[in-house]
Amino acid sequence: MSVRQALARTRAVAGLAIAQLRRSPGRVALTVLAVALAVLSVTLLASLGVGVVDKGEEGLEAADRDIWISSDPVDPAASGTQNPIVGTHGVAAEINERDDVRSATPIAVHDVYVGSDPDDLRRRSAVGVESTHSGYDFEEGGGFSMRDDPYDGTPADEPRTAEIVLDPRIAEELDVGVGETVYVGTSRETAAAAEFTVVGTSRHHSQFLGSPAVTVPFADLQAIAGTAGTDRSTFLTADVADDADREAVADDLAAEYPEYDVRTSDRQVRAMFEERPLVLASGATLVGLAVLGGIVLTVNLFALVAYQQREELAALRAIGLSRWVLAGTIGAQGLVIGLLGGVLGVAATPLFARVLNYLAADVIGFERLLRTPLEVYAVGLVLAVCVGTIVAIATGWRTGRYASLEHLDG
Repeated sequence: MSVRQALARTRAVAGLAIAQLRRSPGRVALTVLAVALAVLSVTLLASLGVGVVDKGEEGLEAADRDIWISSDPVDPAASGTQNPIVGTHGVAAEINERDDVRSATPIAVHDVYVGSDPDDLRRRSAVGVESTHSGYDFEEGGGFSMRDDPYDGTPADEPRTAEIVLDPRIAEELDVGVGETVYVGTSRETAAAAEFTVVGTSRHHSQFLGSPAVTVPFADLQAIAGTAGTDRSTFLTADVADDADREAVADDLAAEYPEYDVRTSDRQVRAMFEERPLVLASGATLVGLAVLGGIVLTVNLFALVAYQQREELAALRAIGLSRWVLAGTIGAQGLVIGLLGGVLGVAATPLFARVLNYLAADVIGFERLLRTPLEVYAVGLVLAVCVGTIVAIATGWRTGRYASLEHLDG
């Protein structure tokens, strides 16, 4: 076949396809909408997968620390009530004396009871840190800075700083603002005796823990939790010197403290996900099912499109058109419908992602949980156009087998 004949046949196939589409605008609109929904399901689930990974990385990066030391990988879902590192201040002081370390600080996580009324308390996650910083993005007020030597492990029987940063949702629920008092304790009985002054509102630790949380001075959290005597913390963090290699520093610390897990922030992110194989498997399964579901839906859609055109295809077959022409006709329809549906699905993705992000932030405290990089849009569009066209051609070829004169009867 010459090039001219191939071009003529291509124009003929395209003309037949467009004519068929024009004859049934309602059917075309529904098919385009179905393809768009399939694309939307894939892009949203892919966006969720990307967001989960990014959130895990951002949660550690927001702490702005180079090295993490713990007994186990940092688990944002855990309550942290055991705080396995003992003698925290001593270990932190030893690490801080190294020339290749700029600073080392402990962090503790406990479940506490918080309320504006000692008779009305609710259980919340509390994070104990040495001080807050500008990365907290305070919505109101500011933070706190402990007045004690951060490497002085002298136990305290009661809070010394007695200041607290609340998640904005907790502040709204308690109807308290900056300068007002709340009660905090690890039990309802002890909370009534511990008054803390609200100094600011921030979601900083809430996004890392996955639920509304409060932030208090590290020593104060130890005091109300009763862990000051053993000087416990959930994990230690360290910043390396500007001219130091954090991988090398982490390896040295791991050799010096073999009883602990020492990881750079990058390794910590990987460890967090390795500790959750079921979560990762579930995410991969959801994305896989979305892609598979989109393919199955596309197959069914174009099988239905071809079946509804069986009389027209039979007539074309009767006048001598080959099965390849019939397949090309359905394939061209698949290309057009796939392109329109793909563009529509991709165009709708930002809107739906924005709505779902709003719901995620309002319900579980995660902001921008769904992320839509260009790769997500590319996957959705490729699925619609390429898969749609290939499936349509295969369906058209198969349809040519049963397109016969019998379909012209009646």
